[in-house]
Amino acid sequence: MPAAPARPPAPHPRRSRLVPLIAFVSPKGGVGKTTIAANVAALLAARGHEVLSLDLDPQNALRVHLGMPVRDEAGFLAEIGSGTAWRAAVRHTPYGVDLLPHGEVEPRRALELARLVMDRPEVLAEPVREMLADPHRLLIVDSPPGPSPALSAIMPLIDLSVVVLLPDGGSASLIPQIADGRFLGRGTLALRAAERALLVLNQVDLESPLSTAVLDCAQAVMGARLVGVVARDSGVAEALADRRLPVEIPGSRAAEDLSLLTEGILGRLTLPPAMSAGGHSVLTHWGLRR
Repeated sequence: MPAAPARPPAPHPRRSRLVPLIAFVSPKGGVGKTTIAANVAALLAARGHEVLSLDLDPQNALRVHLGMPVRDEAGFLAEIGSGTAWRAAVRHTPYGVDLLPHGEVEPRRALELARLVMDRPEVLAEPVREMLADPHRLLIVDSPPGPSPALSAIMPLIDLSVVVLLPDGGSASLIPQIADGRFLGRGTLALRAAERALLVLNQVDLESPLSTAVLDCAQAVMGARLVGVVARDSGVAEALADRRLPVEIPGSRAAEDLSLLTEGILGRLTLPPAMSAGGHSVLTHWGLRR
């Protein structure tokens, strides 16, 4: 009797579109990407969504924005490949957001981690698939600036890329690359990612001719994919120094824009139903919980 044909390996279960992965990315650093990612995560949690934030940026700054102690240097990516379960690295923040910090690493170790993820992308992709398996969880990723092995490893899993730029001359030259996906690479995968990319202009000053010119360029090139514009506001830097989020500052111009940005992102996704807003979040005190 002939042997039964070998059964092919079971494919990874397809995750529901109700569990999106939103990646905050930028072609270059210093544009406020982490600030925006932290505020959007906190506002989503304040609206009753279960939010897990994953920091893939070696600067390890997302924890500071979300109110975690600087002295806590442990993290998820710093230990990747060691066999440590990702759940062991989760931190609970005052904003109701669960956080997987990157972890503090020396420059040499950061290069080793990048090489590991480049050679074995599954060491990052597999845990991220597990994070997305919970049908109630929304995953926010703060990715490293520019091309990176970490971003490449999770690119097939990204539902929405939120690209953050400043309204300067350098950004104006990058907007066409964002529109067609060239900043993410070449080929079909980059094209697919470009179709799901939204643009945010940060630190916009409507009194500045350059700022308004870049805004006009973004509106012309990106159209409806320009999902948000955040005003230049000195209170943003002051909030970080005070270990608060800009959305906690009453009357902040940036706070209103960040709230509108969050609404714009929500409008482009089908999310799991929000839980009751009974959990603890410091945003409750500012009337930002819905």
